[in-house]
Amino acid sequence: MKILIIITLLFTSLFSGDVFDYKLTPKKVSENVWCFFGALEPPTKENGGAMVNSCYVKTKESFVVIDSGPSYQFALQAYTAMSKIAKLPVKMVIASHEHDDHWLGNNYYKEKFSSKLVGPENIDTAHKSVDETRMFKVIPKNAIKGTKIVKLDQHIKKSTTITVGEEVFEIIPIGEKAHSHEDTFIYLPKRKVLFAGDVVMNGRITSNRDGSVIGQLKAHKLIKSKDWNVLVAGHGYITDKTAMDESSQYFTLLNKRVSQALEDDIEASEITKLVKMKEFEDKAMYKELNARNVLDAYIELEFVEE
Repeated sequence: MKILIIITLLFTSLFSGDVFDYKLTPKKVSENVWCFFGALEPPTKENGGAMVNSCYVKTKESFVVIDSGPSYQFALQAYTAMSKIAKLPVKMVIASHEHDDHWLGNNYYKEKFSSKLVGPENIDTAHKSVDETRMFKVIPKNAIKGTKIVKLDQHIKKSTTITVGEEVFEIIPIGEKAHSHEDTFIYLPKRKVLFAGDVVMNGRITSNRDGSVIGQLKAHKLIKSKDWNVLVAGHGYITDKTAMDESSQYFTLLNKRVSQALEDDIEASEITKLVKMKEFEDKAMYKELNARNVLDAYIELEFVEE
């Protein structure tokens, strides 16, 4: 009977008309920079899609948001939490790339503050206002409630510097497919803080379904060229100088091992049996994603070899 009551209460909280409670608490990662750190798992009904790192930068007269999160409700609750730190409007929202967990909170900021929405062009080309992205299909109705797909105000096609108040934001495209078809990272030179988007993850295996091993390695080289002390990954909790070590090692070894397998004439049907990336088997999402990453790397690198 107790189990039935618990299941009933959980079902009611997830699917009733009540607002989904994301239980958001900002964590300060640097002076004037706070982040909401997401779960190291896929979007689920239980987490409401909150598996992304969404950050606030406080400037003199406003906030700038880096990746607005998976829904209108998430963005609203994030702003409510940040209002307890400073009651400021959000002047600008920057999206790192087109995967929907990173930008579906945009319409809250547009409706509330007329915020300037900035990001890669393929957010607009890949998603129309009438579309239902992954989050609309996966997370509960009381979490996705109010969420709309809205157009960006500025597309980032080349390295761009934007100043908000006294804060300088360098928005830097990778220039080729890396984690997605168009990835950017955002660098604050004054604070030596870098927001890497999903070209860096830690604590979990990345999904490279839309990406490229070669592009990932280029992205890591670009990020290493910047002088940063704090790096916020798209997913993961490590923010110090070791924050990108896992991603860098993963793609370096993946490239090396799959390339060697191709030289040894290993067939595609055998590659996931040979290249297992066992150093990462204790990381979240390994079982779900690693084999697919290895096979995709084989197909990419085979084409490069030819």
